Amino acid sequence: MRNERVAVLGLGLIGSIWAKHYRTAGKLASAWSRSPKPDLDLPVESLEACTEKAGFLHLCLYDSASVREVLEQLVPLLGSQHTIIQSSTIDADSAEAFAKLVEQSGARYLESPFTGSKPAAEDRKTVFFMGGKPEVVQAAAPILETVSAKRFHIGTPAQAASIKLAMNLQISGITQALCESITISRQANITDDCFFEVMKENVSWSGLSALKESKIRASDFSPQFSVKNMHKDMRLARASAQSHLPLLETVLKCLGEAETAGYGEDDFISLIRNLK
Repeated sequence: MRNERVAVLGLGLIGSIWAKHYRTAGKLASAWSRSPKPDLDLPVESLEACTEKAGFLHLCLYDSASVREVLEQLVPLLGSQHTIIQSSTIDADSAEAFAKLVEQSGARYLESPFTGSKPAAEDRKTVFFMGGKPEVVQAAAPILETVSAKRFHIGTPAQAASIKLAMNLQISGITQALCESITISRQANITDDCFFEVMKENVSWSGLSALKESKIRASDFSPQFSVKNMHKDMRLARASAQSHLPLLETVLKCLGEAETAGYGEDDFISLIRNLK
């Protein structure tokens, strides 16, 4: 039964939600957090205990450095009974390096970044971009199906990491455009009701517009996905890009301004606060 159970390593905004879904489904063996999480009511234990109790170790951390730090502690504890599912947003080179590191231990590795912020995680509508060997993708499917609506096998770990950065560049660019366009509308004394009614009949209406409409109307900046995290992802995208990308440079500048202004922990629609 060990290989059918999972330990969640990283109990931030998304990881803690996944852990609760796994627990509800009877699949959660244990959990681990870099910092104390006394309010989560989850079985938080050591990394060693997690590897003893679970065959699948699902990582949801901050960046490449934090993943590397955890993997260096995990590798001596891993064996052929283990599969690492790595869902932190990282760069392509790190994804390939981590796959080799884990596979040298005899364990299996699946790069599996995701799209979908807090509401999607709560509703099990997360979408995973998987990179790894077909047999590893197949073995991990029953685990990831518990917390997601759809899963794509993109190809290699590097390709899975790259498409995640590509998707977040689109999200950043669309958000900046949405914030600027409603600012123009408000400056013309057009009501938000009118703006969104018209926009819903325009080809520019999107899933992101639907997700963020209520938050923009209410100036609700509570985080579904933070400025800090999106800024980090766009820095990774710049480091990974093989050519100059003007939109990427623009959103990097805007996200940097929002973080400098003190909005780093707030939702990335805080980009609108730069425009006042």
